[in-house]
Amino acid sequence: MSFLGLSSGRPKTAKRPGNGSYAQKQYLLKEYAEQTLGSGNLRLAVHLPEGEDLNEWLAVNTVDFFNQINMLYGTITEFCTPQDCPVMSAGPKYEYHWKDDSQFKKPVRVSAPVYVDHLMTWVQSQLDSEVVFPSKIGVEFPSNFKTEVNDIFRRLFRVYAHIYSTHFPVIVSLGEEAHLNTSFKHFILFVKEFDLIDPKELAPLSDLIESLLAQSKN
Repeated sequence: MSFLGLSSGRPKTAKRPGNGSYAQKQYLLKEYAEQTLGSGNLRLAVHLPEGEDLNEWLAVNTVDFFNQINMLYGTITEFCTPQDCPVMSAGPKYEYHWKDDSQFKKPVRVSAPVYVDHLMTWVQSQLDSEVVFPSKIGVEFPSNFKTEVNDIFRRLFRVYAHIYSTHFPVIVSLGEEAHLNTSFKHFILFVKEFDLIDPKELAPLSDLIESLLAQSKN
């Protein structure tokens, strides 16, 4: 289990597979997202482009946020160890136990780095699945695709929550504060735009979220 490259501190990134016109479509959507982000208007950046398929937009952004969060966490892996973070938490009131449909069918208490490694490996398996994230031309997304995306975003949020609650001083010392805040603000605006996470799940960072959303209105 070394998806995040915890020993080397060099996390991997994911790309959606594709070919032909489908791959070109993926590329154009990604380019559009990057251009709107470059404008500095994050609210505009999360909107579904006119005439585009919602599921495809969700898919492209799921990959993007997965890569962003993976890279952000990669900057603090040497500080997030089983000794320093024996549980996956977001402050003293929120603790996360790992559960999946294969190896851990019941929730299990693991250290933060082990939890994140399981999480990222699981997300990667979802992205690689032709059943969940089809890459072939003419193959439709599954009927429960939005539910699958919701589950991915719900779990990815927990990495942000852990970083902010436990490792923010390190983020500041590394000069990554602005990058983290912009990434998280973009994430939350996207989540709100498409109703991807139950508000109760966002409680650990509710004050920060309220502040960021207020800023985005200015």
